[in-house]
Amino acid sequence: MIDGMLGRKIGMIQVFDESGRALGVTVVETGPCTVIRKRGGSKVQVGFGPTKETRLSKPVLGQFSKAGTPPFKVLREFPVADPESVEVGQEIRADIFEPGEVVKVTGISKGKGFAGVIKRWNFGGGRETHGSRSHRIPGSVGQCAYPARVFKGKRLPGRMGGAQVTLTSVRVVEVRPDENLLFLRGPIPGANGGIVAIRKK
Repeated sequence: MIDGMLGRKIGMIQVFDESGRALGVTVVETGPCTVIRKRGGSKVQVGFGPTKETRLSKPVLGQFSKAGTPPFKVLREFPVADPESVEVGQEIRADIFEPGEVVKVTGISKGKGFAGVIKRWNFGGGRETHGSRSHRIPGSVGQCAYPARVFKGKRLPGRMGGAQVTLTSVRVVEVRPDENLLFLRGPIPGANGGIVAIRKK
């Protein structure tokens, strides 16, 4: 069986476990995903999110016409243990996961725009009194005559968020295959409505 699938983040809610403890969970609409084609001997390409043909290029539309499936907005590759068990056009649903299973979730984090060093890197900042004019600035960043440059990787102000983030230990709380819903413990990357990839560990 395939080792992962795509989903759309719906939002966070609160549920209660068997002991009555409140848990914060993220609800993800997982598919159904459709197998578009097999790539090599151990990977398959799946599509998620129906879209209009006018929004895709002709080479991409050719993939769907060859597979005999409707066009999809997002395409991703996932490993598969037994390629013979998966057929082109097959639908993948949330029942490939089980409650209590630990999965990896990959998504694009929320973009926060240009941020200073205090917000972006948790710097402490300078003095607020006694005539100081260095409150939220990074301070000195370079050297003297040698090497006379700023090293790459220096923690400085810049664009924050909007990057690919992977959480490696997310626990599945509940699975609803009939509704294509997956309840994951805690927050996952991205804004509501964002596309995430869920993989088995």
